[in-house]
Amino acid sequence: MVESAAALLIGDELLSGKVGDQNLHALATTLRSLGIELCRASIVRDDVEVIAREVAELSRSHDVVFTSGGVGPTHDDVTMQAVAQAFGVATTLDPLTEHKLRDLFGTLCRDAHLRMATVPEGATLAVTAEGAWPTVIMRNVWILPGVPEIFRNKLGVVREQLCGPTPFFSRAVLTGLTEPELVPLLEHTVPEHSAVTIGSYPNWSATRYRTKVTFDARDPDAVGAALDAFVALLPEGGLVGVE
Repeated sequence: MVESAAALLIGDELLSGKVGDQNLHALATTLRSLGIELCRASIVRDDVEVIAREVAELSRSHDVVFTSGGVGPTHDDVTMQAVAQAFGVATTLDPLTEHKLRDLFGTLCRDAHLRMATVPEGATLAVTAEGAWPTVIMRNVWILPGVPEIFRNKLGVVREQLCGPTPFFSRAVLTGLTEPELVPLLEHTVPEHSAVTIGSYPNWSATRYRTKVTFDARDPDAVGAALDAFVALLPEGGLVGVE
């Protein structure tokens, strides 16, 4: 049972623009469906010291942390080492992963392959029937791969093992008004419904509506009350629809 989460995306390729991240959105939607709030996301380069500092800070300030990237066999795959450093432990070869790698590569298995079996000492490995490879968890830090297809596969383990205290409820109002026109309405609604997160998102194509206003909270009654209060303030013809 966890409430708050953080994401740490690792890789020089993300910061240089060589590769576009696809994992944050997948993680955010998965956590939201579990009732877990993703409170922070950071992107850092492939540097052991930088990653270790960030892991240590996020681990202290959030219930659970998810890293993405840096778990392969090459020189810039340093996440395992960095997570170990963050917790003041060494790294070691995990016997289960080593066995799987030796079975997979046979006589071609080299030290470079076995780097992918390196984990922080004291880490646990989550194994499921659907996942061929175990997921490394060091205390409250889940160490996930950066390859989007594999990352999304690992989210099945997250769904099996984690949940939030209560689910989130979300509704939306579609309006024919622009954001500047909505400002007085939002300034009236937001302070009166502080338990609800209210956001506005313009639709520049304006094919159906001009702005979507969303209402999110763990209490469905609070969401409904905030939505109703906002709709009541809309001028005639300003409401396009409710989702």
